[in-house]
Amino acid sequence: MSEMFDPARWRPAPFLPESEARDGSLIFVVAVLCFLACLTALGVLAADRAARGWTNQLTGEATVIIRPQGGETPDAAAARAAEVLAGVAGVAEARALEREKAYDLLRPWLGDVADFEDLPVPRLVAVTLDRGSQLTGPALARPLKAQGIDAVVDDHSVWIKDIRRSAGVVRWAGMGVFLLIAGAAAAVVAFATRAGLAARRDVVEVLHLSGAEHGFIARLFQLRFARIAAMGGFAGAAAAAAVGAAMRVAGGGDGLTPALPLAWSDLAAVLPCPLIAAGVAAAAARITAGGLIQEMQ
Repeated sequence: MSEMFDPARWRPAPFLPESEARDGSLIFVVAVLCFLACLTALGVLAADRAARGWTNQLTGEATVIIRPQGGETPDAAAARAAEVLAGVAGVAEARALEREKAYDLLRPWLGDVADFEDLPVPRLVAVTLDRGSQLTGPALARPLKAQGIDAVVDDHSVWIKDIRRSAGVVRWAGMGVFLLIAGAAAAVVAFATRAGLAARRDVVEVLHLSGAEHGFIARLFQLRFARIAAMGGFAGAAAAAAVGAAMRVAGGGDGLTPALPLAWSDLAAVLPCPLIAAGVAAAAARITAGGLIQEMQ
């Protein structure tokens, strides 16, 4: 005798199955996009840290080029300039650089010149400012001019502006890449939502006849694809964190290169990735599903 039907044990098939064969491909695509987004974020953080480090170094320093006058030797003029600058309020240290150091600065530009001694190489004075000092180039040049010293003061303001401008470009470029990746993820989820609704068009019509509201049906797709995107986001973030950790270790504790220092704390930037991916996917699925359901009426 066949087993009798038990209504208490019967469960209807869900409108959206727990998993589909296409889920793996969608998770992989979202994971790759999140991986690229996280790597971009780590690169922006490293570039920003490098820019701030260079800016801090240049802000507290100045270089003075001394041109001797009359019968004064270059070394004597540089020593006199260093003595004058050392007495200026806000200057922590003023040191005349040796002649060999000036030659070393010129060699990358002039190459291996045999007789550096015959070149009229000016002497340099390295100035270190007190922390928080607001001294500028003209402020340092005034006491030198008062003592009859012909000098050009470089307070590195031009370099600082260039570094800050470059850092701003990197930040905006990173934001642009992030928005492109978010748009690509939303497009992928929208395509998957459209395909899922098309495959269940008859079921959607039956639900409409049964009195189901648009929001109820759209919410089913919203929750489903948010969960899938969160899984892909977690995988992509974990892979990016692993790559960032490998770069940190391979760089000897400074990152991939000393020019792009990466801190362990920067790896925390990948933590919001699953939530952001889920949010983008939920919004894309909700909007797409709502529009298609309206068209099906």
